[in-house]
Amino acid sequence: MNELQLDDFSVRWISVSDMSNNVYVVTDKGSGQQILIDAADDFPAIQDLLAAAAADTPKGEVQVATIATTHQHWDHVRALSDAVAAYPVPTYAGADDVAGILEESGVQVAHPLSHGDQIQLGEVTLEAIHLRGHTPGSIAFALADSSGQHIILTGDSLFPGGVGNTWKDPERFASLYADVTSRIFDRFPDETVILPGHGDGTTLGAERPSLPEWLERGW
Repeated sequence: MNELQLDDFSVRWISVSDMSNNVYVVTDKGSGQQILIDAADDFPAIQDLLAAAAADTPKGEVQVATIATTHQHWDHVRALSDAVAAYPVPTYAGADDVAGILEESGVQVAHPLSHGDQIQLGEVTLEAIHLRGHTPGSIAFALADSSGQHIILTGDSLFPGGVGNTWKDPERFASLYADVTSRIFDRFPDETVILPGHGDGTTLGAERPSLPEWLERGW
């Protein structure tokens, strides 16, 4: 289990399945409210992840308040139906991926997200950043701590070393590259932590010098 501890909230995550999917939980330290992001697989392990965050709040108690999904691909939603059954709370995902999530998981997302929409978690705000290309409705979730630290959970749209898979489609790559540069790199500082849907995290500062290389190679 991995974790980041900030003043206002914590982020904990685990890797599940042979696809090494990252499952994230953000916990508002003041209220103990939690958002589960990408219920990818292994629901018992997800429950353990949620429970472990009780150590992050002075109350010593946590409560799942929201479930969100970064995008529609099957490997990110295999435990979504179990999560929704166990925690009957509001569900969120990008508007253009809602139909795909229903098809892959059987879950009807209650709240479709558009670019700039917000999810409130206690005193913590998550901003939806629409990144078009890996899927039509992929959403990254940006959080800002009162310390000034920014965290962005990018799903499969931004990784160390490049943007997400666009299957050698020039139009999809151009769309994703444009969104990632204008909506993330042009807005957030180098210290921003990037937490992707698979593998290790990175920072915008570590990736920014490579942007011209990504554009030239087309992936």
